[in-house]
Amino acid sequence: MTRALGADRLHLLTVFVAVVDANGFAGAARKLNISPPAVTRAIAELERQLGVRLLTRTTRVVRVTEVGARYVEDCRRILASLSEADAAVSGLHREPRGRLVITAPVLLGAQFVTGIVNDYLQRYPQVSATCLFLDRAVNLMDEGVDVAVRIGELPDSSMQAVRVGQVRRIICAAPIYLKQRGSPQRPEELSQHSVVAAAGSQSTVEWKLIKEDQGQTVPQTVRLTPRLLTTTNDSALASALNGLGLTRLLSYQVREHLESGALVEVLPDYAPPPLPLHLVHREGRYASSKARAFLDLAIERLRAEPALAA
Repeated sequence: MTRALGADRLHLLTVFVAVVDANGFAGAARKLNISPPAVTRAIAELERQLGVRLLTRTTRVVRVTEVGARYVEDCRRILASLSEADAAVSGLHREPRGRLVITAPVLLGAQFVTGIVNDYLQRYPQVSATCLFLDRAVNLMDEGVDVAVRIGELPDSSMQAVRVGQVRRIICAAPIYLKQRGSPQRPEELSQHSVVAAAGSQSTVEWKLIKEDQGQTVPQTVRLTPRLLTTTNDSALASALNGLGLTRLLSYQVREHLESGALVEVLPDYAPPPLPLHLVHREGRYASSKARAFLDLAIERLRAEPALAA
């Protein structure tokens, strides 16, 4: 299976990695700016040269075979090493330049990421940035994102991730609300309360908690019908601060209000385990200089944040 690594072979490897990353031929074609038939021909030629099946295709799904999954990691290392060599020769790793696209949840972006981006742009005058602060999962490949701040367990993917902290889910309310309605002592009592939830257009929400059962900690899901549904966490927070009811937000979103007494946590003994916080990027260990410089700064700053070490 050993063959010379010429320009044509490098093209085939590049197309193969793009198909795996994009989970399909059409996405790879868009990324590489070539036609879908050209992608199909490249994969067929690579499989012909190797004498093995790398991908299984149906009308809807492209999946990597077992041998393909092993081979794609070798391809990544080969292409990354070449990219690193090219960057070292051209000097790109000495001076970050270009446009960097970053995404993060809305409140986390406002509270922590914006300051990091501002300092980053001050350090590197030849870089510009776009911040996509959205309370939804952004597809890095489809939307051209370089770095994402992600909360929660990460699905298996080809992306690279660095853990920088953790956050907790916290149920809380304003003291005036708890004085009027009382504080729930068990999850079953939540249904008796006014609930504010950032859940879009759903008529009900599910809050996942834990409980002790015969000496073991087991998950418990409480289904609730909120009095107020809103599409953003900051509006849910504002309503809770005004005494409308209980809400459930992440620890960094309510930390200052808990410390000031404007909000009070309820049912802390039933809180689920913390959620990890990661920086995710799609360039491997040989990231471009603009991404690597931002990652280095962001890792340092986010790991130093007390609010992100819940």
